[in-house]
Amino acid sequence: MVNKSFIKRDLYTERIRPFIDKNVIKVFVGQRRVGKSFVMKQTADEIINANPNANIIFIDKELFEYSEIKNASDLYEYVTKQLNSEKNYLFVDEIQEIENFELALRSLLNENKCDIYCSGSNAKMLSGELATHLSGRYIAINVYSLNYREYIKFNNLNASNETLKNFLTYGGMPFLVNLPNDKDVIFEYLKNIYSTILLKDIIAHQQIKNIAFIESLVNFLADNVGSIFSAKSICDYLKAQKINMTIPTLQNYIKSLCDSYVIHRVQRIDIQGLKIFEIGEKYYFEDFGIRNTLRNSNFSTDINKLIENVVYKELLTRKYTVHIGKLKNKEIDFIAENQSGRIYVQCCYLLSSENVIEREFGNLEDIKDNYPKYVVSMDDYPCTNNYQGIKQIHLKDFLLLENL
Repeated sequence: MVNKSFIKRDLYTERIRPFIDKNVIKVFVGQRRVGKSFVMKQTADEIINANPNANIIFIDKELFEYSEIKNASDLYEYVTKQLNSEKNYLFVDEIQEIENFELALRSLLNENKCDIYCSGSNAKMLSGELATHLSGRYIAINVYSLNYREYIKFNNLNASNETLKNFLTYGGMPFLVNLPNDKDVIFEYLKNIYSTILLKDIIAHQQIKNIAFIESLVNFLADNVGSIFSAKSICDYLKAQKINMTIPTLQNYIKSLCDSYVIHRVQRIDIQGLKIFEIGEKYYFEDFGIRNTLRNSNFSTDINKLIENVVYKELLTRKYTVHIGKLKNKEIDFIAENQSGRIYVQCCYLLSSENVIEREFGNLEDIKDNYPKYVVSMDDYPCTNNYQGIKQIHLKDFLLLENL
């Protein structure tokens, strides 16, 4: 199933392995072109290696070969015709393209006909179609664009400031490994991906009519990565640009962008009371390469935004739940929690003055617990290795940490 010469994304193989042959639907979700199809094929390959007699049924809705599978009845009929007496495994790529797909999956699951895996590029199906008909009977596995560790592995590179700069510029879309290291070529490819997402997963799927507005909204968010906003403040800004939109409509448009995984919304939390604030959040892009193409980014002026974006994505990739922290009048860039505990992270480009050092370390110093605390920057020489239990670390080294 998989080209053996290609690089495996072991991060996802390890996450899916415990659920193989279990009677739950495995759903790979994430933005288009981040590698969901390959991760599914990688999973199918692992199944075949363990059981050469396994019957793999693979449906790729982006191929013309499967264009006749339009609805649940078509899907059910096709699959049942492909079953044999061996163990059957069903993989459906971009399953949201099949109308009422959840009805076919529910029946196949209840009849125990096959072990089911599918992928989708819109989170709405998790809160809508699957949640309604298959609540408690599926697990979602988030697939992200390459992190830095995967990026250098895919491209057969060494970790260095130069490769880190390229990663921050071009992002982590897996197909880039097949393109020349040419900014114009890479950005043209990324622009085409963005256009496809906008048309297929946002405008068509969400039935959005005001295309010009959503393009302006994405551009605004690209300009302001890592800034705190409310829906009202965004509306006020756009109104000043003579673009009028009601707050409920704006909120729906932002949700559409989040549902298609173009952007991620990060809420603020009070560190002392662990209360989530209802207003004021930040937005980060799934792939900062796509973000850079939208603004024709200047690396030197955008570096602080890119550092925050890449750190946020790294935390997501490592299965942390991430919030912005607020402690009285101070802000902590990220509070990240998982089953093992919590970490705090401050991000900046360079610790270039005493004021910057005081701000970044001082914010963390006021947190009176013993969880790990990091100041992530791109200083070649740290101003301190460990201050009051707070570790200063280069962005490159942070992204390469074995355990975080």
